[in-house]
Amino acid sequence: MMKSKEVMKRKYLGVRRRKWGKWVSEIRIPATAERLWLGTYATAEAAAVAHDVAYICLRQPTTLDKLNFPAATLTATAGVPRGMSPVAVQKAASDAGMAVDATTKFKEISVGENPNFFMHGN
Repeated sequence: MMKSKEVMKRKYLGVRRRKWGKWVSEIRIPATAERLWLGTYATAEAAAVAHDVAYICLRQPTTLDKLNFPAATLTATAGVPRGMSPVAVQKAASDAGMAVDATTKFKEISVGENPNFFMHGN
């Protein structure tokens, strides 16, 4: 029996897809019922990285089992101070997610219809 494409896609923690195709991420602030909005992204991977950065900053976990990309997140949060305010966490997470989206977009452009575009000075 074939599974639908939607079921076969990997689901990332803290990430959901809007009806119009954008990916969003949010996380609960520890010891409260509040959610911290982490942003809207073009890719699920960018939203997942934003969630991971926020998770590390807010929870300071001892294990990496609740992260989407453990190795990449540890590298991205190496210089990030702990004990940050929710607003500072939101900014760090958003910056990380936007960096992933920007890298993805650059790759799409550079290998698009004209891979030699940048070499010809057009």
